[in-house]
Amino acid sequence: MTVAIAPSEASEMPEPSETPEVSPVSEEFDGSEWSEPSAEPDDVSSEASLDLDVSPLVARDAQEFGAYARTGGWAFGLKVARSVRPGGESAGETPKVSAKEFAGLADCSPERVMRYYKAWDKAADDGAVPHFEALAPGEEVELPGADLWLTYYSSRSSAGSERGVAITEAAEAEGIRPTKALEVAENPTALRAAIMADPSTARAARHALLDRIKEDPDLQAELARDIVRTDDLKKAVATESRSADRVGYVRQIAESGQVKTPAGQTIDAPVDLRQEAERHLSLLDELDEDEDTGEWASEAYDTLKSLVVEAVEADPELRVQERRTKFYSSLSKATKAFEELTFDDVEEFAEDDMVQQLEELQEAIASCISALRASRTAPA
Repeated sequence: MTVAIAPSEASEMPEPSETPEVSPVSEEFDGSEWSEPSAEPDDVSSEASLDLDVSPLVARDAQEFGAYARTGGWAFGLKVARSVRPGGESAGETPKVSAKEFAGLADCSPERVMRYYKAWDKAADDGAVPHFEALAPGEEVELPGADLWLTYYSSRSSAGSERGVAITEAAEAEGIRPTKALEVAENPTALRAAIMADPSTARAARHALLDRIKEDPDLQAELARDIVRTDDLKKAVATESRSADRVGYVRQIAESGQVKTPAGQTIDAPVDLRQEAERHLSLLDELDEDEDTGEWASEAYDTLKSLVVEAVEADPELRVQERRTKFYSSLSKATKAFEELTFDDVEEFAEDDMVQQLEELQEAIASCISALRASRTAPA
């Protein structure tokens, strides 16, 4: 714990005419970004420095600097806590002033004063500092270390809202200061500008969106609608989907050792085919996450498809089974298509051309049946 040092009224001060004008503390500085400077070498003692013949103004600045270096925002928080009256107290009960009056004297906004006030209030509830009622104007107390200040203080007015709390928690989970995340959230136009201008920022935003849509169905639906309504995005999604399917085809062969033939049979992949799939898959897996896989995926897919056809043709038994499977597949599709025809109220739309096409189909079916019967009765 450290005692904050304020200038003593009894300190030797120069005449008013000799005192330089001291500008008010900048409205932009809130103490949250303080980084303590490194200490001087040990061989320079504080006692020796006190023996120096220095200006009282310099000594005062050094003392105030030391107090702030040790306590950070607590030094300013104490000034607010001992000078601003708590809610419920009237002006006649205490020499303290309202936050608005204090802000006017300090030449800053009441909101800034209240952020220090609220930070002190939270710390007092935790027992880290005295409550407001126990403090009188000008009173000095022991202050916590500077590193504890950011636990209670937020430089953003939105930090106390439900949205601000969520942003703060997410920032802490990422290991960054909540003030940074809150500042970004309060400036969406600035965020958009950074995304539009900087590829690395755009990539960070993309990763964040992908993480969020996993748990946000509404955002998921909105993003999907945006994609289907944008022709370029829709084409890009179709291209990437095709590439992903082709990579999946290669991975299936390499990892399971099975492959589908053109007719739809699932067979064990020959050794050389599986080895080729493993080779292509290793090349695909070595690509960077943001690298285009389209060309590599197409090459691997086309190569393996050709090898599958060669494997089928090289095995007489497999070749016959492939043709049989393909025939059954075509027959099933034709049957399903015919079954979907409906003749309800046929008199309303019937035409001679329909009858002609069905007669031609009937002849083709009869010819097909004759060929199948002939093949079954022919000698082996």
